[in-house]
Order: sequence, then C-alpha cells, then structure tokens
Amino acid sequence: MKTRQFGNTDMQTTPIGLGAWAIGGGGWDAGWGPQDDQESIATIKRALDLGINWIDTAAVYGLGHSEEIVGKAIRGRDWQPYIFTKCSLVWDEHRKVSSRLKADSVKREAEASLKRLRVDVIDLYQIHWPNPDEDIEEGLGAMVKLQEEGKIRYIGVSNFNVEQLRRAMKVAPISSLQPPYSLIHREAEQDVLPFCEENNIAVIVYSPMASGLLTGSMTKERIENLPEDDWRKRNEDFQEPRLSRHLKLAEVLSEIGFMHNRTAGEVAVAWTLHNPAVTGAIVGARRPEQIENLVGAAEFRLSDSEMEKIHEFLQQNP
Repeated sequence: MKTRQFGNTDMQTTPIGLGAWAIGGGGWDAGWGPQDDQESIATIKRALDLGINWIDTAAVYGLGHSEEIVGKAIRGRDWQPYIFTKCSLVWDEHRKVSSRLKADSVKREAEASLKRLRVDVIDLYQIHWPNPDEDIEEGLGAMVKLQEEGKIRYIGVSNFNVEQLRRAMKVAPISSLQPPYSLIHREAEQDVLPFCEENNIAVIVYSPMASGLLTGSMTKERIENLPEDDWRKRNEDFQEPRLSRHLKLAEVLSEIGFMHNRTAGEVAVAWTLHNPAVTGAIVGARRPEQIENLVGAAEFRLSDSEMEKIHEFLQQNP
C-alpha cells in the first residue's frame, strides 16, 4: 500500500488507518455495544497484514479497554504500526466521563496510555476535544513536556476549529488535526481543511462512512435492533427524517462501487481521500472481514463523472 507524507513529521502513513473506537465495546456513554475481544485482536492483525500502518485509538474508548486490546494485538510483531491515541476525556469510579486539560491530568493520562498500549512512546498524542476551552494552552504545554521527555513523538488535536488551531500553534508544534468528515458531515470543508492544507498540518478524518450509515449494509431494521448501549441508537443521523436520505445516499455509493467491484463503504472513504487536504481516513472495523471489504479504498479513485453523480445527489437532497 502506498504511503503519504504525514504533515510536518517524518512519518509516512497509509491512506487509511484502523480506527479502534468500536472495539472498546459497550458499557459507556459512547459505546458500540458488546464486542468480542478475540475478534478485535484478529481484526487489528488482519488490518496490519493488509498493509495498514497506523492505528487510531483513545483512552476513553471503552474507558481504557480499546488501548489494552491494541496493546495486546501489536505485541510481538516483526514491525510495529504507528500508534495514535488521545487525551482530555477522563472517567471516574462510576464510569462517568468528563473533560479535563489540566497539566497534571494530561501527564497522568499519557502515562496510563503508555502502560495500556505496552509501548515506550506514543507516535501521535492528540487532544480529543478542546474542552475546557480555557485550558487548551495548559494541556498543550503539558504535551510539549511529554514530547521533550520522549514519551510522545508528535502532537495533534481533534475537533478543533480554526481559532483554536491558531491558539494551539502558538504553544506547540501541531502536526495533525482529526475532524469529522464524510458525505453526510462536510462542515470541515468550510475552513479547517483549507487552513490545515495551507499550514502543512496533516488531516486524518474520522467517521468517513458516517459510523456505518454509508457502508451499504445498514438498514432501518438493523438500527432498530442495535443494542441499547450503542450510541448510534440515540443519534439523529440514525433517525428520521435524516435516516432515509442517508440510506438513499448509500444506495448511490453502492451503484458506483458495483461497477468497480467495490463496496459502498470503500466509495465513501475514497470520496474523503479525494480532497487534497486529507492525509488519511480512519476506518473502523470490528471483524476481519469488515476491514477486508474496506481496505481497497486506499487505492480506489473516483472518476469525474462519479464525483459529479454524488454531487448531484447532495444538491437534490440537502
């Protein structure tokens, strides 16, 4: 699989990376329902065998569980993928999640992530959400110290707007931004993607398939049967009137993919990668066959006429 320069770093990353949100499992506010750990490990190993060279996770995914699974899966391999994780969301003994960016908290989170991941250094350490806003500078200052100590290699941010990015760049060398970006959520196109492109900041987009809506395998019946602790069951994109529109969009992607023996999910991911500001797309998977059906997005290129077909749908169905 070909690689791309990752912003201002020395990393060369594949166009898609494996997202480890869902493998954190259920039992917390943004969980995806029950998940088999052995299947998660098999999925990670399969992704790496297929050539994907980076994994994106976060401390809060499964309240530490995702990082633990990633650590187990990569242990003992001949080559190690780049490991990206995040801080700023912490939890208490009651599993209640809150936001924190105080320096001592960031330091504790990093140390805990290093232990769970079983690595000596985190390749990319990101602020998960810019909350509390007034503590952004303090949190980044702590990350600079972690970088100086050799515990993290590069500093990134997630869900930041342009103003927050400008503030961040005055405190730390920002190497990446992780925004939501898909055919359903295109807000990043307005300003953050152009800003990152102008400033040589790598962009790794999350939810390029809109959390499963654009995979071609989502149905209304499947959504009704989602576990009660799957966050999607409460999300407005998975409810009417938006749901029917999103599923029709998935049908368009399936039609395009059929002509190339590609899945709708691969088309959705390839569409995000078509944007020159996008360095990579985070692709979530919970079973080996899921990543097998998505890895082709890394090399797939949409034609001008196919891009226009998608654009027409978006215009006619705002």
